[in-house]
Amino acid sequence: MALRVPKAELPTELSENMIKQLGAVPEPVEAVWHSPEVATSNLEFSARLSEWDAADASLKSFAHMAVAAQVGCGWCLDVGYFQAQNENLDLAKASQVPRWRESEVFTPLERDALEYAEAMTNTPPTVTDELYASLLERLGPAAMVELTAYIAFVNMATRNNNANGVTSQGFSDACEIPLATPSGTARGESAA
Repeated sequence: MALRVPKAELPTELSENMIKQLGAVPEPVEAVWHSPEVATSNLEFSARLSEWDAADASLKSFAHMAVAAQVGCGWCLDVGYFQAQNENLDLAKASQVPRWRESEVFTPLERDALEYAEAMTNTPPTVTDELYASLLERLGPAAMVELTAYIAFVNMATRNNNANGVTSQGFSDACEIPLATPSGTARGESAA
């Protein structure tokens, strides 16, 4: 799939900062920059997300990748895995997120967070009272609210990228452990 909207030209300073940070300008930014207001708001909120610290960084990273695998956002899987490496998260686990149901590397809490991410992503959402209560009991209210808001934002971002035709840019090629191929999920095959 190719971008469905042509890449917009970003301000030079923004492009240079992104290249310094990631090694390339992210295609989602180039696609959305046709509306600088939308792009700037998205970048600002995304930056604010990285400041949140009530929920464990690994749980949020795994949840992001689970949503990406389910929605079929190859770019998000790619950059999510790359970011996990840069944040010194467990790459053996992060690499297995696309096939988390079959993998034996995840703790019960991580499995529940991955299930929760998928349940929030389903249309309509399939979050159960039992799953929510179980996570709330183990995480506490602040972390649960944060994890929920994080997953909601990731759903917006992955669906935006998918609709705009954004695909992987190869960020995860720098990771030593290859990213697992997505497997079937409770709702069918992933398109990632």
